[in-house]
Amino acid sequence: MELFHIGFLNVTWIDIVDILVVTFLFYRLYVAMRGTIAAQIFLGLTFVILGSVVAQAADMKGLAWILKTLTDIWVIALIVLFQPELRRLLLFIGRNPIIKFFIRFDVVEYSDLIVRALEELRQRGEGALIVVIRTTDIKLFVDTGLPMRALISKELLVSIFNRKSPLHDGAVVIKDRNIEAARCTLPLSQVESIDERMLGTRHRAALGISEQADVVVLVLSEETGHFSFAEYGKLVMNLTAEELRERLTRAMTTTATPKMERRGGTVVGFRDYALESRESIDR
Repeated sequence: MELFHIGFLNVTWIDIVDILVVTFLFYRLYVAMRGTIAAQIFLGLTFVILGSVVAQAADMKGLAWILKTLTDIWVIALIVLFQPELRRLLLFIGRNPIIKFFIRFDVVEYSDLIVRALEELRQRGEGALIVVIRTTDIKLFVDTGLPMRALISKELLVSIFNRKSPLHDGAVVIKDRNIEAARCTLPLSQVESIDERMLGTRHRAALGISEQADVVVLVLSEETGHFSFAEYGKLVMNLTAEELRERLTRAMTTTATPKMERRGGTVVGFRDYALESRESIDR
């Protein structure tokens, strides 16, 4: 249905919706790249595209051909140059409540099983690193470990992280009701400390994978016996078993974002340390 005229243009409801959608997409892209070097690259690509349009309108055939050649490959350049930013944008879309409404996370049924396995490992003085997949496929990291595809059980988790087991050094990846793989190598976060507290390899790995994928990560420190929980590039430390169980259950069934909090004298990491670290490096 036509709404009004602007010169020779007829504006309809579809045009209004189209403008709003494009505006929203550009806004989210701006938010994802704000404060990074990618924003400057994106600005350069924008000028190239605008220059191509102007050159074609002015019938400058040589310049128009050069700029058109550049704009023909801008999609490939966008993927290569903006890989981290595009990943963050796609993760934002995947975390949308509308999309998550259609996805059932079966892990909630055995969150208690996972935590009980961690409790037994703590009593034995063992450490553990468990990645629970929500929506993002992390096959690249699963392939670094030993494929198992075994039904999850407390006994199996305890045996994997036994010091004498050849599988204990690395991460276990869980998807739905199955242990996908063990002894997986995860990317380490560039964040090495939080509030002057140095992070061990397990904690940095938990942060690293949670920065790059929609997963939750449970960490049991072998040195201190403390539980930690990583999600969305944020790390919560010094949790009790019950708190860990509640966070895992809530993370797999809701899209709520945790708030800033303090635990004893330690500030737990709810700021986006990973994003801050990347932006400082970009600048």
